[in-house]
Amino acid sequence: MKLTIDRTADALYLDLDDAPAADSEEIAPGIILDYNAAGEVVGIEMLYLSKRVGADNLSRMMFETVGG
Repeated sequence: MKLTIDRTADALYLDLDDAPAADSEEIAPGIILDYNAAGEVVGIEMLYLSKRVGADNLSRMMFETVGG
């Protein structure tokens, strides 16, 4: 799993799998799911990131792992 923030594109991409995307679907404004050939989600893109998070908070993103 890989998380990429592209400040130039103002986007976040969460890569869930190494499989290439065969199809994409915008499920909400600026939220795009990428699917592999088997129809499984392999990536999630969030556009307009600075409007959702705030530019000052992008450098302070926190990650939390819960459970076992």
